[in-house]
Amino acid sequence: MITLQGLRSCRGEVTLPGSKSIANRALLMAALCQPGQQTQLTNVLRSDDTERMLEALVALGVQVEVADGHTTTITVTGCGGQWPTIPQALDLGNAGTAMRPLIAVLAATFAQRTDHPQCVLTGDARMQERPAGALIDTLRQAGAELTCLQHEGFPPVDIGSGMAHGMISIDGSASSQYVSALLMALPLLPGDSVLQLTGQVVSWPYIELTLSMLQRFGIEIHRICRQEFMIPGNQSYRSPGEYWLEGDASAASYWMAAAAIADGPLTIHGVGSESIQGDVQFADYLAQMGAQVRVDKHAITVSKGPLKALDADLNAIPDAAMTFATLALFAKGTTHIRNIANWRIKETDRLTAMAAELRKVGAHVVETEDAISVTPPEQLTHAQIATYNDHRMAMSFALLGFSDVGVTILNPECSSKTYPNFFSEFCNITQNS
Repeated sequence: MITLQGLRSCRGEVTLPGSKSIANRALLMAALCQPGQQTQLTNVLRSDDTERMLEALVALGVQVEVADGHTTTITVTGCGGQWPTIPQALDLGNAGTAMRPLIAVLAATFAQRTDHPQCVLTGDARMQERPAGALIDTLRQAGAELTCLQHEGFPPVDIGSGMAHGMISIDGSASSQYVSALLMALPLLPGDSVLQLTGQVVSWPYIELTLSMLQRFGIEIHRICRQEFMIPGNQSYRSPGEYWLEGDASAASYWMAAAAIADGPLTIHGVGSESIQGDVQFADYLAQMGAQVRVDKHAITVSKGPLKALDADLNAIPDAAMTFATLALFAKGTTHIRNIANWRIKETDRLTAMAAELRKVGAHVVETEDAISVTPPEQLTHAQIATYNDHRMAMSFALLGFSDVGVTILNPECSSKTYPNFFSEFCNITQNS
């Protein structure tokens, strides 16, 4: 556990670790490049999620060279989807950014083999509670042989072969990761496909991020309309040679919020106006609340301002939206965070977890199926915050260290999923009065 209390300033500079969402996409795309092509990925975060993807690629026979350190350079030699080894099982922990795309990509690439290999994709206890039914159903409709070994629609999933190109439809209202997985897999099929998205698609910026990265890796996708894509088949991923991973925009939200509460200014390096991540929109919402915000190409600088409550539909940035729930304790009025139903299928049920922990410190909280409203108390109460083994719960509640009563965070080590050094950096850059 860690106790934070009476912090007063958050000034200077901080450099973000590379985005794990970009990292796991880039690692897989690099592995899918034409046989023998090498891709040098720089600013790759070594975290729990990226380790699971790296372990999976190595188990599939991909040649990977890794430099030492938390943030490092990784060179991947492509195999064109012709995996040198088909392991009996791949354990992906709780890494959704590894599980979802690998389900689709393996279903697509196994379809091109004649020996009908099978491989079980599994994960930890929480991953086995995180639904993947919409993706699995769509792949089955396309002919893939997928068997859920314990509960229908959930990992572990036995991946067979047989996926075919054609007209494919998926409900995008549960997770954008399903859509990104299909966008990565469908170009590998021998013929053309049309991908139709139904429902209110969640986290659109992550889909745009995937499309941008696919273009960098030589994949051609044509947008027919906002929710329909034509994807030529028989494509080959092509290495861009070198690929720099920008900083984690979701992680930037904790630093931006801290600087908005405390004496600054703080400059966050690694994301900015040229970022391909949607979570940089956090800066815009923060400015609406009253913070002083300057956005440059690759950096964001934030200074303290009198904060007023936020009322916003944050469907597009659900990860960064968590930071607003704790920042609400330092704002005047009631903060309403809307259209975030997919919080419930993340590392934990984040809506229920966030409501429970905010109430511990005295906040008045109203939780609905897809929203949360937070009213700060007149006086915060010190509490021990359960993190539910969820990295974003742990890092979001670090903001309460700027209160007089402080906070004790249980299992802060769970932040290693995406930001292993977060709490050590946070303690270094914040200062007591």
